[in-house]
Amino acid sequence: MAKSTAADGEGQRPPRVVALGGGHGLYASLSALRRVTTDVTAVVTVADDGGSSGRLRRELGVLPPGDLRMALAALCGDDEWGHTWTQVLQHRFRSEGELHGHAVGNLLIVALWELLGDSVAGLDWVGQLLGAHGRVLPMSSVPLDISAEVAGVDPERPDDVTTIRGQVACAATRGRVRSVSLVPEEPPASPQAVKAVREADWVVFGPGSWFTSVLPHLLVPDLAHALVTTRARRMVTLNLSPQRGETDGFRPETYLEVLREHAPELGVDVVLADRSTVEDPEPLRDAAKELGGSLVLDDLARGDGTPRHDHDRLAAAFERILAEG
Repeated sequence: MAKSTAADGEGQRPPRVVALGGGHGLYASLSALRRVTTDVTAVVTVADDGGSSGRLRRELGVLPPGDLRMALAALCGDDEWGHTWTQVLQHRFRSEGELHGHAVGNLLIVALWELLGDSVAGLDWVGQLLGAHGRVLPMSSVPLDISAEVAGVDPERPDDVTTIRGQVACAATRGRVRSVSLVPEEPPASPQAVKAVREADWVVFGPGSWFTSVLPHLLVPDLAHALVTTRARRMVTLNLSPQRGETDGFRPETYLEVLREHAPELGVDVVLADRSTVEDPEPLRDAAKELGGSLVLDDLARGDGTPRHDHDRLAAAFERILAEG
C-alpha cells in the first residue's frame, strides 16, 4: 500500500498519529500505521517484568526494553534494510550461559541508554540506525509495576478478590481481572510522550493486552490528562479474541466498558472492530456511542484463521478512517 500524504490536497502534511500500547498488539498497529502516514509515534508501556526485559530491568535498573524494541522493529521498512534490522533486533541468543534468551535489540537499546544517559535519546539513535518510519517513546520515565485486582484466583472461592503484582503474573492469572493500578502510583510521564499526544491529529488505543498494555497509559496522570484534553481524534482498535487470563469471556463491548471504568472522562471518536468477531453489532455500537464515538466494522483479520491482524487490511481501514477525519 502506498503511503498517504495525509489529507487530500497537494502540500498538506501527513497526519500525526500517536499509537498507544505494547507487545504484539502495538506491533500490529504500528506495522499498519507506517503504511499510512510518515508521522507516527509509539508511546509504549514500561511495566514488563519477564524474560530478557525483566532480567535487564532487575540487573541494571533500566526501563524494560522489550516492548520498546518490538515497536522499533514494527517501524522498520519493507526493504532489505528494514527486513534485516527487524531480524537483528528480534534475534534471541540460544546458549547454555547467561546470554540465553536475551534479544539483541534489548542489549543494543540498553547499551545506548548507558552511554547517553537518556532513554529517549537512546531510542532515537536506534531508530536512526534502523531507518525507522516513526518514533518510539516510553510512556513513563521510570520502570513501573502493574497491580491487578483479580477475582476467582482460587476456583473454589470465585468471589474472593486477590491483588496480583507484575505484568507477567497479571497476564497469566486464571481469575477475572477487575481493575489495574500502577506502582509507583502517579508515576512521571515522559514529557516527549505528553507533547506528542498534545500535538497529534489522531490517537490510537489498542489492539493489545487490555489491562497490561492499553489501560496503563491512562494511569499516568500527566499522560492521561493529555489524552483527555488533546485536540486529537481518538480511535480504539479492538482485539480479535479474548486473551486467556486477562480478558477471558469478554464480549466486544466489554473492552469499552472497562475503558470507561478506568477513564470516565475519556471520549472516543471511532471504535474499529473486525467484522467477523462481532456477532451482534448493536451492543458494541451502543457502547461506542456512550463514549461519544461511532462504530466501524471491517475485515481486519488474517485469512489463515488465526486471531491476528492482517497489516495490509488494518492499514487500509486506518487510511479510510484518517481520510474521513
